[in-house]
Amino acid sequence: MEHLLRRRPELRLAVFSARTIAKETIRFEESAEPDLAAGHALVRVHNVTLCGTDLHIWEDDYPSELPIIQGHEFSGVIEAVGPNDAGVRVGDQVAVSPMTYCGECRPCRTGRPNVCRNIGCIGCYSDGALVEVLSVPLEKLCPVPAGLPLHLAAMGEPTSIAMQAANRGRPEAGEVALVLGSGPIGLLATLYLTDLGVRVVCADTEVDRLELATEFGAVDTLLVTPGAAFPDPDQESRLAALTDGYGPQLVIEATGVPSSLENAIRLVASAGRIVQVGISARQAAVSMKEIPFKELDLMGSRNSLNLIPDGLALLAKYAQQAQALMTHRFAFEDLQHAFRLMQDHTEKVGKILIEMPASRQARPAVDSSAAERATSGSRP
Repeated sequence: MEHLLRRRPELRLAVFSARTIAKETIRFEESAEPDLAAGHALVRVHNVTLCGTDLHIWEDDYPSELPIIQGHEFSGVIEAVGPNDAGVRVGDQVAVSPMTYCGECRPCRTGRPNVCRNIGCIGCYSDGALVEVLSVPLEKLCPVPAGLPLHLAAMGEPTSIAMQAANRGRPEAGEVALVLGSGPIGLLATLYLTDLGVRVVCADTEVDRLELATEFGAVDTLLVTPGAAFPDPDQESRLAALTDGYGPQLVIEATGVPSSLENAIRLVASAGRIVQVGISARQAAVSMKEIPFKELDLMGSRNSLNLIPDGLALLAKYAQQAQALMTHRFAFEDLQHAFRLMQDHTEKVGKILIEMPASRQARPAVDSSAAERATSGSRP
């Protein structure tokens, strides 16, 4: 059932937001539109995409302080902006870089702000984009390329993460890379590596994800059967044929599953590179022999070095593949239902798109009582 968000008449410039106030509990709130500050623009948010981090925050299983307005992958339209040298104008379509850095710690001073000691992220550590209008510093605005639909531009941030992981691996055209995990980050890494001329093999436990990996450029796919030996003899033969028996020069681990990192170390070629971008608190049993004997480069990857503009360009080039990643759409007022779907491991879920009221060219939707009440386990 769809409810209508009704604005209080005394708040002429009222905006609605969805605030996570406790575990699995969202409250829709009404507040005044933010003021236009110097060096900022007001962005009317059109689209927000959800990722695993959003689910963990909603479940109160993340180092965020509740209550918080979530949403760090988003796009919108400039609603107000003062005079500026950046060429930003009212009506511009933008994606937003959500990360904030101190600029003073050692990582920042050595060109690695993506691992800033005091890193912040709007929507994760401070209020984010699940609000109708958001004030954003001008330097965080990323113009949407011509021809890229605005809803796809919301994926500029996860695309930048995938590109960072690939770049960390120093990919070279013509070599073979193995991407372990064909979720959104693994698929976007596959797309980027393929664009660079790398031959990519993808491995996953889900057949449908591997079918999608082929659309994203994978030259072969390997189905992983949990509990069984990986690769099986046929898969091992195919991988050997692609790599002249040496193994892939680059492996990107995008699952966060400990056994997957162990597979990466075992399968990568001598003098090869492994990039760990999947995140988990679990412990992996790492061989203390293979790493030095094979002289491997084992690297982590986090966030990106301001690669969202590059991510948007990649999405614009491969809009059809980007669209295939979006498996579900929900209206803003159905946000609680979207999170419930993410919890449902029986459902095939890629990226979930939250359509904000502006994207539907209509004002949202919850009666005044719904805007005040907390919703837990049901749609608002």
